[in-house]
Formats: sequence, structure tokens, C-alpha cells
Amino acid sequence: MPRIDSEKFYTSAIEMHGTSAKGVNWASKESQFLRFKTILELLPKDISSKTLVDAGCGFGDFYLYMEKKKRLPKEYIGIDSLLDMHSIASQKTGREIILADICRDSIPQADYYVCSGAMNVLDKFEAYLFIRNCFEACGDGFIFNVLHAEDVSETYNYMTLKEIEGIANELGVKYFVYRDDYMQNDITVGFLK
Repeated sequence: MPRIDSEKFYTSAIEMHGTSAKGVNWASKESQFLRFKTILELLPKDISSKTLVDAGCGFGDFYLYMEKKKRLPKEYIGIDSLLDMHSIASQKTGREIILADICRDSIPQADYYVCSGAMNVLDKFEAYLFIRNCFEACGDGFIFNVLHAEDVSETYNYMTLKEIEGIANELGVKYFVYRDDYMQNDITVGFLK
């Protein structure tokens, strides 16, 4: 069960801020782009022959960021569990956006899965399911960011490096990489095969 009602959490943000970074509850466009930049740094330089799924794609902003940076994959698919996000991302990207709950529904196979922020309002067990399902669906790797600290919030899901390493060990991750030097209380992780 999410820590909070994610539909209300995001719907109220959209009503207040529109289809902006704040509309998906990021502090700012700059912090959103810094996370996107860090994810791109952990992906191979050339992803033009790869398929990529954006898990919890929100408005499809990561696709638009990749497009601007000229780092597009051969195929991009977004997944989001909220109808508003699905509709907006479909319009903004012109790409396939799947309406699904990654913790419970079947998800497509791809070379890479990425996720930026979608696990921040899940509880620990749902975050584990989300990570496991994305890792199992990828051929090359899953790159994601999460809030990084001791769990001190009733709203947000913070994960420690020890917790993330434990998940990596349990899933049999072959190569584990991470960056936590770009923003306070944030970590970007690569679970690579």
C-alpha cells in the first residue's frame, strides 16, 4: 500500500502547478533535470539500438529530456499507474505509454528500465516489488533514483545504501553502481546484468 493516496497526491499537484516539474511533485525543474542527467550518465553513451522503459513516467519528461540531449533509445515506452499521467505523457511524447501498476501488473521486456522518483511515495515492500519487477523485465539493467537517508518521513520513502545493497544481493545483481554526490538525500542506482 502506498504511504499516501498517490492519485490525490499527484492530482492536487497537477491542479496547482499544471504539467510542470512541480506538477509531479519535484521541488523544481532544475532538481528534476539533475536527476535525469545522473540517470543518463549511468546509461551507455549510445542507446540508439536499445529499448528503454520509463517506469512511473509521469508526464514523459525523461523522454523529452533525452530528446533534447539527442540520446534517444531505439524504442521508448512509458508506464504509469495514473490515468492523468498516462494521458498527458501520451500527448507530450507521442510514444507508447502503458497504464499499469508496476507492483502488480505484467510489464514489457526491454533492454533498460529507468525510474525517477516514482518510488518516493511507496512503502518499503512496494518499493521492493517495483525494483524486483523492473529488474526482472530488463535485459541489461535498471537505473533508478530514490530518496536516500534514514526513514524519517510519514509521506516519503527513504532508502539507505544498506537496504539497496540488500535488494541487489537478493536479486543477484551482477554489477551494482551508484551516485550520491549530486544532491542531498538522493541516490541514483544502477542494477546491471
